[in-house]
Amino acid sequence: MRIEPAGLDGVFLIQPDWHRDSRGQFARLFDHRQFAAAGLVAQFDNASASVSRLRHTLRGMHLQLAPAREAKLVRCVRGALFDVALDLRPHSARFGAWAGHALSAENGAMLYVPEGFAHGFLTLADDTEALYLTSAFHDPARERGVRWDDPRFAIGWPAPPSVLSDKDRAWPDYAAAHFA
Repeated sequence: MRIEPAGLDGVFLIQPDWHRDSRGQFARLFDHRQFAAAGLVAQFDNASASVSRLRHTLRGMHLQLAPAREAKLVRCVRGALFDVALDLRPHSARFGAWAGHALSAENGAMLYVPEGFAHGFLTLADDTEALYLTSAFHDPARERGVRWDDPRFAIGWPAPPSVLSDKDRAWPDYAAAHFA
């Protein structure tokens, strides 16, 4: 697999090397040693999946505070999505910057989102399924989020969402005190 910088310090696009033959294709999606050598979190505690029935479903922008901070490795296994990592590390020179990448079942790419970044995605096709690994267990008391359309960050979503959970709709605009 190829681990390539994806626009922000610590965010990487993972490109599996697909090996094809008469049976189909095969790729390694995770290699502990290769991730560790690249300075990425190399241990994941959870694997989760989300299925979104409708195109333009938005999930995000979520993160967890310490000590439950988490890195994520996200892959689209059916359909397509626009995946976003938003730098909310308080002392980062790039605080508030975001990187977005199209992930699809067809391109097989994955996005690595490091600790301290909010994460979210917008589906680009009906019946889109995302699979992601997280490096920490979910802790509702440590969960935080920001509004998907917070003007401070001006994320360039490819379309406005048509489906959004009540929880994601209720996230406030960014306020540092909410993340302390």
